[in-house]
Parts: sequence; C-alpha cells; structure tokens
Amino acid sequence: MNKYIMGLLLGASFAGLTACNDFLSEEPVDKIIPENFFTDAENLKAYTLNFYTVLPNHSMSAYSLGTFTSDNGTDNVAAYTASSRWAPGEWRVGTGTDNWGFGNIRSLNFFIQNATEKLENKQITGDPNTTSQAMGEAYFFRAYEYYRYYVSVGDYPIIDEVLPESDRDLLIEKSKRYPRNQVARHILDDLTAAINYLPETSPYGNNGLNKDCARLLRSRVALFEGTWLKYHKGTALVPGGPNWPGDASLLGSFDIDSEINYFLGEAMTDSKAVADKFASNLTRNTDTDEGMAPGLEEINPYYCMFCAIDMNGFDEVLLYKRYNFSLGQVSQIQNQFQGNGGGCGYTRGLVQSYVMRNGLPIYAAGSGYDPAWENDGISATIKDRDSRIKIFMKGDNSIISYGVDGVTPAYWRMGWLLDGIESTSSVTGFAIKKGQGYDFNQGSANLRSETGAIVFRAVEALLNYIEASVERNGNVDGAADVYWRAIRNRAKVDTDYMITVNATNMAEEAKGDWGAYSNNQFVSPLLYNVRRERRNELVAEGFRLNDLRRWAALDQLIDNPYQIEGMKYWGTVYADLESDMCLTSYSGTKMEATVATDGTGNMSSPTLSAYVRPYQISQENNYVWNGYTFNKAHYLSPIGHEAFVNAEAVDGDISTTVIYQNPGWPIDGGQGCISGFNFR
Repeated sequence: MNKYIMGLLLGASFAGLTACNDFLSEEPVDKIIPENFFTDAENLKAYTLNFYTVLPNHSMSAYSLGTFTSDNGTDNVAAYTASSRWAPGEWRVGTGTDNWGFGNIRSLNFFIQNATEKLENKQITGDPNTTSQAMGEAYFFRAYEYYRYYVSVGDYPIIDEVLPESDRDLLIEKSKRYPRNQVARHILDDLTAAINYLPETSPYGNNGLNKDCARLLRSRVALFEGTWLKYHKGTALVPGGPNWPGDASLLGSFDIDSEINYFLGEAMTDSKAVADKFASNLTRNTDTDEGMAPGLEEINPYYCMFCAIDMNGFDEVLLYKRYNFSLGQVSQIQNQFQGNGGGCGYTRGLVQSYVMRNGLPIYAAGSGYDPAWENDGISATIKDRDSRIKIFMKGDNSIISYGVDGVTPAYWRMGWLLDGIESTSSVTGFAIKKGQGYDFNQGSANLRSETGAIVFRAVEALLNYIEASVERNGNVDGAADVYWRAIRNRAKVDTDYMITVNATNMAEEAKGDWGAYSNNQFVSPLLYNVRRERRNELVAEGFRLNDLRRWAALDQLIDNPYQIEGMKYWGTVYADLESDMCLTSYSGTKMEATVATDGTGNMSSPTLSAYVRPYQISQENNYVWNGYTFNKAHYLSPIGHEAFVNAEAVDGDISTTVIYQNPGWPIDGGQGCISGFNFR
C-alpha cells in the first residue's frame, strides 16, 4: 500500500466531506465536488477512504489507554471519576445538537446517489474492483453512521437522498424520527448492499473493509435490536409502547414479537457466516505469563494480537487501524500502559466473574478457590482461573517493558493505586493489561505508540450467534455448541459449559454482574453464562454498556445503589508495611494509605469495606458516594436542545418542533431526566 493510501486510512482529511453538521443542509458537498468527479474509480476510492476515520481508534491527543478504556463507567471498568450516567439529575440535556447529526450521512448520500447513477450508465473509468470496493464502503459507512446514532437515541430520521439546502420546509419534514425498528431495518439493508459490493478480501488487507466486516456489523445491529425489543417490550422505549412519543401512523403492521424473531434470526444468519470460518481458527493462546519474551519475541499470539503494530498476521482481526510514526500517526497508549495505571481499572465484579479452569464458579463447592488468596495479592487471587484474566490483567510481578536494550525487564508498580492522579491511577488496583506492548521505545515518551486499534474481531461473531440462538430458541444448538467450546478451549477452561451453568448461583453472580438481571429479575443460568462469556471475552473493547442497555440490565440500580469495588487492600500484604509486597512509591519508599474524605485521602475506609471503593475515598464533588443509581430515561441519550430549535415548524416557537425528545428527558438544555416519568 503506498503512503498516500495509508495516510488516508490512518486519518488524512478529504476537505469538507465529514464536517460534523448541526443540521441537514450545512456544507453541501455538491458545492465542492467537480461535476465529473464520479467518473473515475480512483476518485471514488479517495472519497470513501476518508470515512475510515469514523471507526474506533486510539486518540492521538488523550492521555489514556485508547480504545481499551471504552468499558469505563460500567460494572467492568472504573474510571478515576464516575460517569454522570449513574447519578440521575447529573446527566443533563445538552444545549447544542448533541446526539443528532447528518454531516457524514449527507456526504454518503451524495456519493451513493452520484456514483450509482454513473455506474448504471457505465460512465466510470478505471478498475471495476476499485469501484466496487468504494461502493461497498459507502453503504457500510452510511450504515455505521446510522448505527452510531440509533444505538444512542433509538428512533431517528431515515434520509437516503441529498436534500436541497434552500427548501427549509422539506428539511424540517425529513427530520422527523422513524421508529427504531425501521431504522435498524434500514441499517441492515445498507449492510446487505455493502456485502454485495465488498470483496471477500480487501485490497488493503486487514486495514480495509471486506464482506465479513459487513456481516459482523449486520449481526451486531440485528442482535442489538432483537434483544432491545425483547427486554424493553411494554415500555415507552419501544415503538408503540405506553407513552412512546413517536408517530403511531408510522408503525404500519408492526408486531413486536415478529420483529424480535426477525432480528434475532438475522443475527444468527450473519454471525454464522463469519463464525463458521473462524471457530476452528481463533488466534492461539499459549497461556504464558507474558505475551513476549526478552528480545520482544512473541510467545503468546492471543496476547500479542491486541498490542501488535502490524495486525495483518492475525486472521481473527477482520479490521484494524494501522499507526505509523513516520507519518505522524501515533497515540499515547503505550506510554500510559508502561508508565502508569492509565486512570482506570477492572472492577472486583469483573474479576470474580472469571471461573476456575475446571469450569466452576469460584464460590461453587469443589472449585478449588480459596477466598484467603486475596490476602496474598492479585496474582494469588486469580490462581487457576480462566486464562483471560491472568494474561489481560497486571499481576504483582507483571513485566511492562523490556527496557532500552529490549532484554531487561521493567516491572509493574502496584503503588499507582495510592499515588496516581486522574490519568495515571490504577483506580481499583486491578490494572488493565489488554493492549500493553513490551517495546520500551513505544512507551518511552509521549506520542510514540504505533499499536494498532482493532475495529472488528471475528470472535464476536461466535458470541453473537450463541446469544441470538439462546434468545430466540431457548437452547444451545449444534453450531452454538461448537462456538462456545472453541472460546472456552482458548481460555483454558473446561469446554463443557454445562459444568458452569449447573453450578451457577444467580444470587452470587448478581453481586458483581449487572448482566445477571433483565427488568430487575434474574435471567436463567444458561442465558447468564452466555452473557458471562461475552463479558469475559470482550472486556475493555467497548461492548459492555450497550449490552447492559439492550438487556434492560440496569433497572435493579433504581432502588438498590451499587458500590463499585476493586481489589482487597485492607488486611492484605499490600497494606502491611512489614511485607515485601507493601505498595511503594516511584522511588521505592513504602506507602501507607490515607483515609480522609475531604479530598486529601487516597483509600476508602476499612470500616466500609476491606476492598478498594474508588468512589468512597472523597466526598468532594462526588455524586456517587452512596453508590451508582439509575433512571430508565438513561437507557437512551437525550437529544440536545438546539436540535429542537432547528426543527421548529414555526420559527421561534419550539412547541412546533417536529422532533420529539426521548422518554423521560426534557427538551430544555441543562436539565436532568424527569423524575417520576411513567415508562409503563
């Protein structure tokens, strides 16, 4: 791939095309594109390559662990500061056009409209494969843009044409929201078109879209909508539900149970098309304590898949963003991974969810687990567990790099728990290791990391199929059985998942896993363990919050606040000044925790819990001191106030806006959710 194409893939801007527009007509692309632009396959390629920048990536400016922080603010990962999502009244309606935009959609509509016309009239010169790739990318990215908004707010306008900027009445009419299931169907249709155009293998390798990427996203969308409709049925959060604010005339012959079956069936079909290719070809896990040996020799492919610079050698990685120092495309993540705790940490609930290698939950008789192990540190705590928590969490003697010479190991310092700040603390003590590389040069200074950012990983298809089949049919079918055993085999856990299911105590699991619930009721042990597998495999990859939302797995927090906890500190070797494992400062001085709720402390009180409670260290400006709580309005994001102003039928009269707010949210900016809103 030449440097020009790589630069586009890595984030070069095609001027004006992806401006984040506030309304439907701003920055019309037909004003900046030459009339004959769409007659050349190379121009089509340049246009659509620009949209790769919308995909997940490691920020070039943030002092963080990049995409591996995307579970922050859930029951998986705690950030230094709690999210306002868990404090009803603190999460507020934006004053701008938050969660509402059409800039990329309009640009893609313009492309599809013009390129399709030229293609049908055989007016495009150049390589037809290049044209087909670009057409597939355009449909994929339009689907992806719709998906991003639909996942956040649900009902959304469906606009497939380029609207004239001069016709305000038409623009306002087209901004009306359609029922979420219709938006989801539209996304699936676009992804079907993408599958038809895209090749099995991209000309850009794993840096470009192919059919399996579109199939995987299609299964993700279908699973999201099928389970959303299933678990939010009978509420204002689904089309036609009580107090749903949408237009009933748009529902047509809508039958929610039929829609649930349709979407779950589509999820099964698309995920199976990908999963069958990879069930016996998942990246190998050698279960070594470290992913690399001195000399930066890769000794665990599964571990290295997440920290590699060049991920083209990992078939399981369907798509990733490549970074290149010589092109100025870098991130901060290895400086954070190797230098500190990254400002976040796994929760105790997550760590406890990983079963023993014999397949038994840690509390089950015969599991072999001893709670006293927690007193001896993190490495002792996770002894004999699922390989994934061992290799993807920093232990007491974890290697963080092999130094300047590439041979001499540098070790993780647990003391970041006590002396870290917002961007450097390990928060819970359970520090994330998924994505950490060992090359000192990649983390020795700011903005040197070239670690790739995974966008699509094939194992998701296996998990999507397992879940969709159990949700739709109530059992694990033959294909799901094969997939589930393959995932557990790689995790070095007994492949008989029924050992785990039969030993599952839902009351125990619910102590640390919100996915144990739907609608404030325990789900079945079988379904729970499907969710557990998904949680354990995809942790720190950005799936958790959306999974909890679609499962309606947060209702229990409304009346029962939840305290996030981390590792055990009080009564352990970490708090013992006589122990060699006592936490130390950067200079090696042993540190003693300070308990003070006025903002000067660094540890929660032992009278509250022996475990780290990151949000009960300081009461200063702390709206979750008493625990995470929830309001059902928070299942959907609020649309910003300015969007309603822009859609006023009568200018200056917001009561005439054609857009409705999501249930339980006001229109006025700066306001929290509505207390007492009736969702049923």
